[in-house]
Amino acid sequence: MKEGERIVVGVDPGLNITGYGVLAANGGAPRLVEAGVIRGGRGAIERRLQELHVGLSELLATYRPAVVAIEELYSHYDRPRTAILMGHARGVICLAAAQASSPVFHYAATHVKKMLTGSGRAPKNQMQAAVCREFGLREPPHPADVADAVAIALCHHYSQSTTWKALQG
Repeated sequence: MKEGERIVVGVDPGLNITGYGVLAANGGAPRLVEAGVIRGGRGAIERRLQELHVGLSELLATYRPAVVAIEELYSHYDRPRTAILMGHARGVICLAAAQASSPVFHYAATHVKKMLTGSGRAPKNQMQAAVCREFGLREPPHPADVADAVAIALCHHYSQSTTWKALQG
């Protein structure tokens, strides 16, 4: 990292695959430092959550972010089990951030999508294209969870930017 840079880690929570994106900025445009996935593995939920916690804790210890930005829980009434499982993953992510003394900011997926694409209902491929455009990437991040995590970090960066706030009126 360069001196004076503020690190933001964006997280797209999941039990099988948790996407993450690490951004650094020093008052200007952010730069993408690293992005990838933490795999929860297979087996009992407690084991998968432990693997998520260990992986995220290592990431946070490496980068020491100023903040962690995470996608808020969203569920359909027809899939309550998915919401419960995602809640477990989000809890472990929040715990790892608290243990690393990194404050957590929560963003609705529709807010992230609207900020980056202009539409709160943007599909995955449109989010991947927006991330490519922001960082001049030739290939979209894969899996899509990685692009979502980078987008969440970007959303936080822009939400905290005085320039962005001034443009929004």
